[in-house]
Amino acid sequence: MKLLKKIIHPNLKDNYLEGKIYKRITARGVLIKDEKVLLMYTKRYNDYTFPGGGIDSEEHLHEGLKRELLEETGAMNVKIIKELGYIEDYRPYPREDFDVTHELSYFYLCESKEFTEPQFEDYEIKNGMKCLWISLDEAIKHNKEVIERKHDSIGLSVIRETEAMELIKELI
Repeated sequence: MKLLKKIIHPNLKDNYLEGKIYKRITARGVLIKDEKVLLMYTKRYNDYTFPGGGIDSEEHLHEGLKRELLEETGAMNVKIIKELGYIEDYRPYPREDFDVTHELSYFYLCESKEFTEPQFEDYEIKNGMKCLWISLDEAIKHNKEVIERKHDSIGLSVIRETEAMELIKELI
């Protein structure tokens, strides 16, 4: 799969690769309907992200993506249309165990015609997560305003997700 972008979070020091690194593999779905994209909005961070998440060690990327899309959006019988590319992201690790998160986020154009209720995890409910159809332009504009304001509640993934939206907009 093609590398779309390598992102190094601005809060990392030049020697960020010398610390303890937590590697995370994720798959994210891009679902389109009527010129809108299905995105996740998280009230806690006040940002939009693509649905998807961490892939379990025994899962194939496609299996994990379909599981994540069902859990977060209720999308059933997901069909993967094509690979869009991946983003390599280095950012601070939010807990004490590691210094840096090295995340590889694989993006796929997907399709689903059947939806049920999302199956959010407790922390997702607590964070005020919901899925909604929105234009990429609107989501990009919103996330850029969040990044510019730099509120204490800003999530570490908003930079990656905004970059992904801009890149994927050109691919779809």
